Amino acid sequence: MQYDLTDEQKMFRQSIRELVREKVEPRAMEIDEKGEYPWDILEVFRENHIMGIPFAEEYGGEGADLLTLCVAVEEIAKVCVSSSLILACQELGSTPIKIAGSEGQKRKYIPDLASGNKLAAFGLTEPEAGSDAASMKTRAEKKGDKYILNGVKCFITNGGIADTYSIFAMTDPGKGVRGISAFIVEKGFPGFEFGKEENKMGIRGTVTRELIFEDCEVPAENLLGEEGFGFKLAMMTLDRTRSSIGAQGVGCAAGALEYTINYMKERVQFGRPIAALQGLQFMVADLAMQVEAARQLVYHAASMVEKEAPGYSGLSAMAKCFATDTAMKVTTDCVQLMGGYGYMKDYPMERMMRDAKITQIYEGTNQVQRVVISRQLFGKV
Repeated sequence: MQYDLTDEQKMFRQSIRELVREKVEPRAMEIDEKGEYPWDILEVFRENHIMGIPFAEEYGGEGADLLTLCVAVEEIAKVCVSSSLILACQELGSTPIKIAGSEGQKRKYIPDLASGNKLAAFGLTEPEAGSDAASMKTRAEKKGDKYILNGVKCFITNGGIADTYSIFAMTDPGKGVRGISAFIVEKGFPGFEFGKEENKMGIRGTVTRELIFEDCEVPAENLLGEEGFGFKLAMMTLDRTRSSIGAQGVGCAAGALEYTINYMKERVQFGRPIAALQGLQFMVADLAMQVEAARQLVYHAASMVEKEAPGYSGLSAMAKCFATDTAMKVTTDCVQLMGGYGYMKDYPMERMMRDAKITQIYEGTNQVQRVVISRQLFGKV
């Protein structure tokens, strides 16, 4: 069963699958080994209008819904999680503008993001404020027709290569999370610099850097919404984008399982393919059930988020949590099923396992997802 996919979405899935197998899969190992951003893959996505998937047609996008975006992210992540982040991060960094941007802000920034000519990034996390946004140290003080930003953001995907940043800063520290505001910050604004590039275990084809604000001047017109709306906007953004990270988890798991099944059909031990061993068959059957359950939950969540159906926040957290836990479980077991070969860099499984781990951490750790789910179930207790 394919949850809620239209014929058009099925055709889209097939076309992007073919494109990814032809253009992305042959580059996946090299992208990981070199640890360099795959500008050539970005160009492929630009040429095939993939970067426009999350954006409305009126701003130059493809006008696709969240489920279609998830299908695209899943198919790319099957062969290269790093490349799937090209699209997923574009969605994350631009969503605050799509939700809270004025018409003028949308007209100014979204067309370049929809074409892929410019990249977006999302700046919430800080060295002392990961899951605890109330501990945010970055400050924004209004002076005349500008806000002056001071502080540091860390672990920012696309840091340094993005042109447009959705940045969250305290405008009224005395109000806690209600004192957080959001801003559109452009690369090149005075006082906006970049710190060290992180050396990561996985998703090595992405750029992750510190953002440093030292008396950074941001035009007052770049405030998103109103002062104090930032925390709510960040949560609204993550409610929407968690589904795409769930899709990333599904893709990583599904790609690993597909590769492992093919390997097991060819690997001969005790005079027959290891795929004929019932103990291993049962192990693979369990993994297949988990992947399909994760896919159905992600697709359902994406549809409910798109409709803003009651309880969609908790459902989005469930999808992200379950799908990415599944990715870690499946890739770990697939390494085991491939034995020594699974551990070697000549094969993609160890890369998939390393890439799977980050999906349990970013856009809210899976422990935080369980907090979101529990609050949905219990309310205030």
